[in-house]
Amino acid sequence: MIRQAEHRDVADILRVYAAARAFMRASGNHAQWTNGYPSEEIVRSDIARGISWVLENEEHIAAVFALIPGDDPTYAHIEGAWRDDSPYATIHRAGSDGTERGTFRAILAFARAQHEHLRADTHADNIPMQNCLQKSGFIYCGIIYLASGDPRRAYEWSSGR
Repeated sequence: MIRQAEHRDVADILRVYAAARAFMRASGNHAQWTNGYPSEEIVRSDIARGISWVLENEEHIAAVFALIPGDDPTYAHIEGAWRDDSPYATIHRAGSDGTERGTFRAILAFARAQHEHLRADTHADNIPMQNCLQKSGFIYCGIIYLASGDPRRAYEWSSGR
């Protein structure tokens, strides 16, 4: 089940993000989500803004993500080209604790039920996420830059309606 995150979920969300960081390191991605990112401050802000969602089973929260409708400022410039300029939502900070299979498919099904156009980005070293995006019909569009100047691989999916 996917539901909107609540402030009572903060500790579980931070646990999921810690597990996701450990998976990234084990997969050879040592450069993304460093220095405790996403922080408790970011988690609390996402919840307050109503953009944080959790996937939970009968026992615990197994995954978390931010689904942010509207223009993402870091996507204004891309080295490459977006394929669709219609309104979109962005999937950010998607992470799993590894206890459930198919969490990314569930996240995408949820996001696609609400938005006909989605964008996402990830670090060049995050091969598992790149594979998930491409297997899910996202198209690689080019490189965007975070506010820090760090590059990210940018992807897009559109229902084509």
